[in-house]
Amino acid sequence: MRFGAPDFDLEKTLDSGQVFHWHKVGDGFVGAIGDLAVQVRQDTEILEVHFGGPPKPPREPRAFPGIVARYFVLDHPLAEICDSFPKDPIMNAARDFCRGLRIIRQPKWECLATFICSSMKQVMHIRQISLALRKRFGQQRKIGSELVYTFPPAHRLAQASEKELRDCKLGYRGKNLRATARLVSSGQVDLDAWSVLSNGELRKQLCSLPGVGPKIANCVMLFAYERLQAFPIDVWIERVLRQHYFSRRQRMTAQRLRQFTESYFGEHGGYAQQYLFHHARIVQGRLNPKRRSIGALQNSSAN
Repeated sequence: MRFGAPDFDLEKTLDSGQVFHWHKVGDGFVGAIGDLAVQVRQDTEILEVHFGGPPKPPREPRAFPGIVARYFVLDHPLAEICDSFPKDPIMNAARDFCRGLRIIRQPKWECLATFICSSMKQVMHIRQISLALRKRFGQQRKIGSELVYTFPPAHRLAQASEKELRDCKLGYRGKNLRATARLVSSGQVDLDAWSVLSNGELRKQLCSLPGVGPKIANCVMLFAYERLQAFPIDVWIERVLRQHYFSRRQRMTAQRLRQFTESYFGEHGGYAQQYLFHHARIVQGRLNPKRRSIGALQNSSAN
């Protein structure tokens, strides 16, 4: 099926450090949206989408375009959001470079678990961990000749042994992932119920979970809870802030950086952050490949 997707860049969106399980096939991408296997390619402002064998019970096919459009947040007024960014040189460059990049609307548990696994890891390693978890604990789907694996639910990971998680290359993250999975699967933590919390209270609740610190909490707030003000600060973003906004200050605390980003970038700070991050990782990574290999991801520093 085909439908319109104006002001959207599929490749930039999927390659911007938000999700880690989509892979390139021909001139499109194959991945999973929840329990659906999806193949999607872009032809200018048109998305061409194919779905794998439907899970049981089967969905009404007419609902499928809405699922894809919601996942890729085609309802966000991207031009207005980008126009709200500060008009400084580095932000202007990032906005121009990242045109069409959108903040994906991710399933809450999948997003939380993935970013717990991502701590101190590079993009390549996180992709490997995500695939290992999906293969071992998720469900297999087929679309054309490609195999896709869904992300395992919390109750499945809660039952996993430490050895099984270590076999997925999680290291110390396995203990945190299993502990959080047990809280979610037991009902002690209701991720959906947290949707009504204020930003401050949501961040506090997320940081109470094993393996979650302020940065991972902000990633989950931005990518799963659609809190577009959330501004994750990793090594790339900290470098951008210090180089372009505080070049004359030798010392800048994490609290001061956080206060600055909240006031300066405003209600769409999460979009601004994602544009700055992707621009820095790709453009500066090309200029300095050694830097790109060190902390090449949203969560390459502390949690």
